[in-house]
Amino acid sequence: MPLDRSTLVPALHNIATRLRIDSLRSTSEAGSGHPTSCFSAAEVAAALFFAEMRFDPRDPGNPDNDRFVLSKGHAAPLLYAAWAEAGAFDRAELLKLRRIDSDLEGHPTPRLAFVDVATGSLGQGICAAVGSALNARRITSAYRTYVLLGDGETAEGSVWEAADVAAMDRLDNLCGITDVNRLGQSRPTMWEHDLAQFERRWKAFGWHAIVVDGHDLVQLLDALDEARRTTGRPTMILARTIKGKGVSFAADRDGWHGRAFKKGDELERALAELEAQFVPVPGEGQDVNLARRIPKPAARPRAVAAAPKAPAPPSYEAGAQVATREAYGTAIAKLGEVDPRVVALDADVKNSTFSERFEKALPDRFFQNFIAEQSMLGAAMGLAARGAIPFPSTFACFLARAADFVRMAAISNVGIKMAGSHAGVSIGEDGPSQMALEDLAMCRAQPNCVVLYPCDAVSTERLVAAMAYHPGPAYLRTSRPKTPVIYANDEQFPIGGLKVLRESPDDAAAVIGAGVTVFEALKAHDQLKAEGRSIRVIDLYSVQPIDAAALVAAGRAAGGHLVTVEDHYASGGIGDAVAQAVAASGLTVHRLAVREIPRSGKPEELLDRYGISARQIVEAVRQLSR
Repeated sequence: MPLDRSTLVPALHNIATRLRIDSLRSTSEAGSGHPTSCFSAAEVAAALFFAEMRFDPRDPGNPDNDRFVLSKGHAAPLLYAAWAEAGAFDRAELLKLRRIDSDLEGHPTPRLAFVDVATGSLGQGICAAVGSALNARRITSAYRTYVLLGDGETAEGSVWEAADVAAMDRLDNLCGITDVNRLGQSRPTMWEHDLAQFERRWKAFGWHAIVVDGHDLVQLLDALDEARRTTGRPTMILARTIKGKGVSFAADRDGWHGRAFKKGDELERALAELEAQFVPVPGEGQDVNLARRIPKPAARPRAVAAAPKAPAPPSYEAGAQVATREAYGTAIAKLGEVDPRVVALDADVKNSTFSERFEKALPDRFFQNFIAEQSMLGAAMGLAARGAIPFPSTFACFLARAADFVRMAAISNVGIKMAGSHAGVSIGEDGPSQMALEDLAMCRAQPNCVVLYPCDAVSTERLVAAMAYHPGPAYLRTSRPKTPVIYANDEQFPIGGLKVLRESPDDAAAVIGAGVTVFEALKAHDQLKAEGRSIRVIDLYSVQPIDAAALVAAGRAAGGHLVTVEDHYASGGIGDAVAQAVAASGLTVHRLAVREIPRSGKPEELLDRYGISARQIVEAVRQLSR
């Protein structure tokens, strides 16, 4: 039975006080952290966790639990204190904050079952919350998603990308709360306590905006009720708060961001002030247990995870000219037809990446983000965290705009399956601004990110299916030019493998390509063969993980000569991947790569001018085999 407000409000006040005390104690014990940033949002957390959200603290993975995303991740101690208050773990664990033997890290990560995505890089949590809200629609669940932002992070462009997308998708199951506490890290925030500025902006982006005193629990509860009743658009509650609220010598004072209260007199003074703020609770006593009253989601049968069904196999004619980007579109549509978890996200390039084939087949699971790559990857993170298998795709060069999202997806270890098309100088006349030449390096830099680079339609389809079920993030690089189908439709492509396409007992070198350069290597093989020289040709379709043993064996069988050729800059791509893989064996790698900023031109002209054509491979092998 719901509590009367005369009981609920003082009980929530006491919870907010305990959350402040727990945040204070844990950060002081750690000797670092952001206690004053926790203090400002204590009433918000109390109202959300103990009067608004439906969730089971003992079952944080329940697919119908309301979701909470802490976008202002530096307030992690507040999040941990709220979950401890809810009974998810023993409150004593809070004193292990930031220790190497604790999962209560300085900023939240999914090492904790109640954290969906890592936050702390500001501007990302709201993007993930959009994906979480979209997932509720996918599984037809009534769960709501709540996201707590800091006022300073609203300077991030990704916040407004997400605002646009959420309004466009009419996500009325999404509620944001902005903690407008006026003070940033180094100075006051852009608009300080001018709540009208925040309200005007969120309304302009199509959100229902509500301004409240963020320390007034009645106003907060009323706003959350209003948000739940609002239909057709998301809600943003703009809560005016005081940074350091509850401790007189820190409240609304600059210089306290990221500073723990020192043990001793400073800590004792702060504790004394907070402990004096507990109030009686009429009718129930001061220790009324709101944690036991948290409403749980309605019980419904949980889907039993079944082994994924294999999509229809590739069906290409040998020698047919098919761009790998086109095969990608076919592959994700086939996959989506057999697995309802598969979704596709686009950034207004669906007719170039061919993800439009997924939209045509499965429009309800296709999410258009328009030209907002950060929001697209962030939403993919939120979807993946809630059980979807998302394929966000765009031009490979534009994924670099969301490089920090790639990094945070790796920290979160969520299964986003990125695809970047139009990579390298082989795109031709569009010029260097459209040529991704650093994308392999960007994704390889994340140690748990799979990096794949198919050369033909068959390998593309097979790798899309493989990456879908590989744990963690993955990146597939596709190409603009049409390339011939060289593999049989029943060929398999395990992640971490490679294919030896040409070999002989007396190979002068092993030439390693991927994507379009595989075909340059095959041309070079034929030219050298006419001269009486033989080379081994390797298709390195899996750049990370990489088959080091096979590469070492190939190098030793080819006179110790390894040549990599890649439509990518020299740093961080295939050459570096191979060199790293064979370094312990004593083999060295001769690297052909793009080594200057390219210009517009025809693809074949550009491949030759920038040193990665068949002609350049032939010359490199001649030099090595003299």
